[in-house]
Amino acid sequence: MIARCPDCEVIIRLPEDAEIGDMLDCPSCGIELEVVGLDPPELDYALDYDLEEEWEEVWDEEEEEELWDEDEEPLWDDETF
Repeated sequence: MIARCPDCEVIIRLPEDAEIGDMLDCPSCGIELEVVGLDPPELDYALDYDLEEEWEEVWDEEEEEELWDEDEEPLWDDETF
């Protein structure tokens, strides 16, 4: 199976036993990729799951409520949009 790197477009030969979710590095540009399709074979940028988890921890509902003050004047008025 072959697929293209979404970043540099080089052709990458996937292992015969490749499965969706497998991670690999592009041999040309070095970016981390994830197998997202098998028929046809397709690669996409790998998600940084650690970073995603950190983001969820930062933006929990309590903190989001603290950031929004309903008494503040909006930066726009309804007529703008």
